[in-house]
Amino acid sequence: MDFQLSDDQRALRTGMRELLAGRFGRDRMRAALDGGGGGGVGGELWRELGAAGLFALRLPETAGGVGLGLPESVLVFDEVGRCLLPGPLIATQLAAGAEKGAAEGAAVVALAEAGRPVGHLAAADALLVLDGDSARVLSGGALRRLAGEAEPVRSLDPGTPLWRVGDLSAYEGEPLPDGARLRREGALLAAAEQLGSAARSLEAAVQHAGQREQFGAPIGSFQAVKHLCAGMLVRAETARTAVYAAAVTADPVEIAGAKLLADEAAVGNARDCLQVHGGMGFTWEADVHLHLKRAWLRAGQWLTAADAEEALAADLG
Repeated sequence: MDFQLSDDQRALRTGMRELLAGRFGRDRMRAALDGGGGGGVGGELWRELGAAGLFALRLPETAGGVGLGLPESVLVFDEVGRCLLPGPLIATQLAAGAEKGAAEGAAVVALAEAGRPVGHLAAADALLVLDGDSARVLSGGALRRLAGEAEPVRSLDPGTPLWRVGDLSAYEGEPLPDGARLRREGALLAAAEQLGSAARSLEAAVQHAGQREQFGAPIGSFQAVKHLCAGMLVRAETARTAVYAAAVTADPVEIAGAKLLADEAAVGNARDCLQVHGGMGFTWEADVHLHLKRAWLRAGQWLTAADAEEALAADLG
């Protein structure tokens, strides 16, 4: 059986990388963070992503979508994770068939999970509410009431503003079928973002190790730094294998394993990248700490490590 990417899949991945590099390169990312407001969610960039088919990627062509599948979405969100693109892109894609304007990038759908802060609430036109295995879309007056009662909280990630909300069960919305599937797919796409972040941290570490010199030699020539970079590569490629396999099978247990490995790769690689950079990696001017903070936050969304471990343990039993 051949598990190599097809020519169309490679073209999709390349096209998304070029689009993001041109529309959300490092300069724009930094300008968005320095300007506050959570990285500039919505607006022109969101509509450009909609026009490129990001949110309608998995909608059938008969409904105006692109008609692709979960593996293609994983490739796209892998690229999203590399560039620290802010915003609830996963929730918007998953709700594209239920919320008017979401498929075209004219509406932002944020994720709301019971008992957890909501990211990008101020920019949201709707919420994808997940409570156990149930799901619904909250918009209109119900969303305005919820937002009016929400309290902003300090966020670990400067690109993801957070709000503490009340009991989500008090707000009615449009029910969505198969909430358990939406949670699984969201977890897999979050794992793909973590995978992209892990790969970018590895690249940054290798680049810095080749340029930074100590004692008259690049630090990449030192055994300890070589071991750090090698460990990062193993983490990233192990996670990549699990994420890509789960995208093909859509098996709940494989998705749990993929999310667990991808979270570990993103957090572990960012930490080791910080180690390679030394003290400068913690400064605001460096991007390394941004990947670490985003990875920490993303690890607590859709499917936590504890829930993933429970799923894997239950399968063994």
